[in-house]
Amino acid sequence: MTDFQKNLYQDMISQLHNFAAAGDAAKLKALLSRSPSLVNAVADNGWTALMYGARNGHLEVVQILLEEGCDRSIVNKSRQTALDIAKFWGYKHIANLLANVKGGQRPNFLSKEVKEYGNYFGLTLLDRRSDKRTDSKWLSKKQSHPTTVYILFSNLSPLVTSGGGKESSQQPEIKLCRLYYKDVEQCMNQTEESTLIFLGVELQFHVDLLAACNGRVLQDEEDGLVAWFALSVDSASAEKFKQKHEDCYFLHPPVPALLQLPEEEAGVVAQARSVLSWHNRYRFCPTCGSATKIEEGGYKKTCLKEDCPSLQGVHNTSYPRVDPVVIMQVIHPDGNHCLLGREKRFPPGMFTCLAGFIEPGETIEDAVRREVEEEAGVKVGHVQYVSCQPWPMPSSLMIGCLAVAVSTEIKVDKNEIEDARWFTREQVMEVLIKGNQRSFFVPPSQAIAHQLIKHWIGMNANL
Repeated sequence: MTDFQKNLYQDMISQLHNFAAAGDAAKLKALLSRSPSLVNAVADNGWTALMYGARNGHLEVVQILLEEGCDRSIVNKSRQTALDIAKFWGYKHIANLLANVKGGQRPNFLSKEVKEYGNYFGLTLLDRRSDKRTDSKWLSKKQSHPTTVYILFSNLSPLVTSGGGKESSQQPEIKLCRLYYKDVEQCMNQTEESTLIFLGVELQFHVDLLAACNGRVLQDEEDGLVAWFALSVDSASAEKFKQKHEDCYFLHPPVPALLQLPEEEAGVVAQARSVLSWHNRYRFCPTCGSATKIEEGGYKKTCLKEDCPSLQGVHNTSYPRVDPVVIMQVIHPDGNHCLLGREKRFPPGMFTCLAGFIEPGETIEDAVRREVEEEAGVKVGHVQYVSCQPWPMPSSLMIGCLAVAVSTEIKVDKNEIEDARWFTREQVMEVLIKGNQRSFFVPPSQAIAHQLIKHWIGMNANL
């Protein structure tokens, strides 16, 4: 092969990999139709087009490459397959596809849309249907409907049940205890202290699905929607529920207990717990101090004093509040170190991303810069948003960012945190990928801090 031919071949490999990384399925397919031998071509770092498609979550690209007969067993220079890469970055649908398709078999892809990975507490099995909150007739009807699901809370702790895993060695699986109107009717009618919140309806691909499962035909006045409500009860009622449902208990304390829930149920709990916490903290009108009544399915408090200013116009005192918090992975100017800190209340050895509340009138970028300098004395330049996570302790929105430091000297404010250090990429990879926690460890994968650290590792590494 001449030098010209070698350069042309390398250019074609580069094109294929760029198409796979960008998710350009049409151009990738056209190139492979002309040069099918490129399907398993590797770059200098040992990466294939399949790895690039898996790294960036491009399902259609992975589908095409599998159909073209690519080799899923190829490993890069870091000994990772495309399956390893998809698992690391949380693309579960692609990981399942790569794990289950047998050699030579044409994959049978699902027609329904597949959701990609989201931060814990951010996924849900419900459509909130905020349009139904003002429909008092619909809400009242749904409360007593036999299919309506109730999840119970006591002191902001959800009622859960735990069953054995598939194998005796597995830890019990913790799930929400799903109750129905017949289970909560007496409590709702007799307890004035109970608070009821409409959470939404179950996500469905078709309205008639539920009716088909129940073997009946929907009546004209039915919509087939399965409503969910959260019900907060007093301690006495909670004890009665525990006695009646011996296999259920209230999950406490919030952290780390709530991190044991299935991802989609965790999102429901985040929604319910945040709104119920708001009701607990703001029992009276924040504007005039008078009594209030609950409206709009639990998403509004209306003052009962006729001349209260909160009754004129829209006021944030009448609706559930969310407190924005910045949490940042601070990167050293050399790109190969990150700044992590710890508070006194943390378990020994745990370090995590710095974080802090956004102040009134402050941008996300300025809040990141201020908090990092306040806590660690490090100045920050460029700030980039990555992802966010609802955090129902009691009701925050964690706004995850990458922040590039422009200074490196650390001066810890002991009133804010206990310690802060620069950690090398190799040190973090030892903890995050290899599980070596002898020197320090980071929060679990359910925390956005873990995902931010993982994001930084993957930016310039073979992942």
